[in-house]
Amino acid sequence: MTSDPASVRTALETVPGIPCEGEAPVFAEPWQAQAFAMALTLQQRGVFSWNEWADELGAQIKAAIAGGDPDDGTTYYRHWLATLERLVARKGIASAETLDRYYNAWDHAADRTPHGQTIELRADDFR
Repeated sequence: MTSDPASVRTALETVPGIPCEGEAPVFAEPWQAQAFAMALTLQQRGVFSWNEWADELGAQIKAAIAGGDPDDGTTYYRHWLATLERLVARKGIASAETLDRYYNAWDHAADRTPHGQTIELRADDFR
């Protein structure tokens, strides 16, 4: 996925809390960059507006804090991913059941993959 610099700038201006270094988002792990890119792509395709995203992300973070999240920045992209999943399900792109099925399959694939090797999803991961 490639990111249009103007779209990234708009996201940084509209969505609070994106960890940045200068004018660029920073990510501690590859999956965080992938979640950011997926949200950016869906927004560019008109699935949601950044204001809708920001409202949903804010609600997700508020609920997490109420549930005991440390709110120290370490879980920011977990909230980003949860927001992405919620909006994808709400917009009918994938059902919550489908997302859960893939989550469990990736979890199974990670369990069977030796540390340091690439995780590959196989048909038998969907048990």
